[in-house]
Amino acid sequence: MLDKTGIAKRIAKEVKDGYYVNLGIGIPTLVANYVRDDIEVEFQSENGVLGMGPFPFEGEEDADIINAGKQTITTLPGASFFDSSLSFSMIRGQHVHLTILGAMEVSENGDIANWKIPGKMVKGMGGAMDLVASAENIIVAMMHTNREGDSKLLKKCTLPLTGVGCVKKIVTDLAVLEVTDNGFKLLERAPGVSVEEIQKATEGKLVVEGDVPEMIL
Repeated sequence: MLDKTGIAKRIAKEVKDGYYVNLGIGIPTLVANYVRDDIEVEFQSENGVLGMGPFPFEGEEDADIINAGKQTITTLPGASFFDSSLSFSMIRGQHVHLTILGAMEVSENGDIANWKIPGKMVKGMGGAMDLVASAENIIVAMMHTNREGDSKLLKKCTLPLTGVGCVKKIVTDLAVLEVTDNGFKLLERAPGVSVEEIQKATEGKLVVEGDVPEMIL
């Protein structure tokens, strides 16, 4: 079973040389720490930053340099800052190759619910709507079940949707799954996790073909 860092490390393997990548709030922000050193990647944050680096070391934070989740970040040489209109022009113009988001729920057909938190007042959907509507490659980073042990990979989402049929791949603490026309296809198991455990934790249809390998971080 993976922790949040393990999920980020596995997703970092999906980042390719030359990619422009948007990182959502939560687990996705950790991905920048684990991208291979031998490739060049530009991380974009919807609040107006292109060229984000890893999180700063303690004591080296600059409160004026933050990501969309209001966390302090570092910037790489050549980084740029701009207003929201330009930032969302990049997103809506499909100039971002990969979007990595957190989620409360994902359905077996790729619907995502990640903006409305049960019981909490929120200002609105924010940039998530633009990201899921514009991105062609969306990977979700999430825990497989909620705190009560209920599956977050569902036949149908119960929370208000952010986007419909847009998620391509999901990396959880238990598995790597691809969204297909037939449901969640199991690609990899987390170390020490069995197929049976993943099946038990998945409400939506789980497609298992042959021997499913353990993921390598």
